Amino acid sequence: MEIKTASDTLTQLTKMGDVTLFEPAGDRPDKETSRRYQSYSIEDCITNLSTPKGPKPVLKSMMTTACERNCNYCPFRAGHSKTKRVTFTPDNMATAFDTLQAKGKVDGLFLSSGIIKGSVTTQDKIIDTADIIRNKQSYKGYIHLKIMPGIEYDQLHRAMQLADRISVNLEGPTTERLSKLAPKKVFVDELVTMLKWAHQIRTDNPHEKLASSVTQFVVGAVGDTDLELMSMSDSLYHQASLSRVYYSAFGPVRGTPFENLPATEQIRQNRLYQSSFLLRDYGWDLEELPFQQSGNLRTDVDPKQAWADIHLKHAPIDLMTAEREQLLRVPGIGTKGVDTIIRARRSGTLSDLSHLKQIGIRNTTKLADYVLLGGKRPLRQLALF
Repeated sequence: MEIKTASDTLTQLTKMGDVTLFEPAGDRPDKETSRRYQSYSIEDCITNLSTPKGPKPVLKSMMTTACERNCNYCPFRAGHSKTKRVTFTPDNMATAFDTLQAKGKVDGLFLSSGIIKGSVTTQDKIIDTADIIRNKQSYKGYIHLKIMPGIEYDQLHRAMQLADRISVNLEGPTTERLSKLAPKKVFVDELVTMLKWAHQIRTDNPHEKLASSVTQFVVGAVGDTDLELMSMSDSLYHQASLSRVYYSAFGPVRGTPFENLPATEQIRQNRLYQSSFLLRDYGWDLEELPFQQSGNLRTDVDPKQAWADIHLKHAPIDLMTAEREQLLRVPGIGTKGVDTIIRARRSGTLSDLSHLKQIGIRNTTKLADYVLLGGKRPLRQLALF
């Protein structure tokens, strides 16, 4: 139900545009969305983040939908006449958030912006808004701030003090790819440097509570390969202590230079997320990911299964003796499943697929081709029909 309010600020907020489609703030990576980009109700400006305690409703908005940059894929690019241009002051944005938070409609803020009068000026408005919310309104909950390209070191530090998470969106994995996506952005000086600074700020100030860092790539619009995307992701995980990398499957927006390009299939986005988690959470090396000769991953199976088809099908590992690192390579077993198997085999023998089901390993069919149980291939129940 649309919120009924006399507030001009909230009325303007409904015209801001559905930035949920273009600015991931922690949404589920496999979330399907339409390509509509203008909001018409408050509900369209609220996204539900997935947390261990359940969904968290977060206001997702921008200081302004006007922008002097000309990113070729973006509905908010300079000169795109179909976008309604709406601008907030820090006081107005903070008031809108406070009103929604008091009504129980939101419990968190993701704040981005188009760039007007330069990145430094724009970032100051984002910071001022967060400062009001934290220090005047005494809000202690979740804040995610977008970092504008090429801002000052002190601005970045202040944003990290106010926020729980910051995002510096690289968009492309290389200088060449970015130049085609966003001609006015500078890959190293304006973007990569921001992520390295954030890592340095956390290192230099270990006793401060500082925001974590994330980035985003636009996938498939300018010939980028999965190898390029994963190479940069891996580098950022190791060198800039990124918490997460987001991958946004390209979808054409009418009235932009890329309006006639084909949309990127959702399954490619999903395979990139799966590969990214293997690098971040499973201890895989970049060289282990099963890239094809084209530099892309298979889309018909997930990357762990593609690797196992090559390495484990003819040399299965024994679940009773394998090291943790080996178990993490088996399709159908996640990090929790590995820990469960290790605990279970200390007190008994896993000799049948039914034993795995009893301890909570659900996808036994997927792993059966790649493992041994007590030195033997597991027996499968044949289908009756």
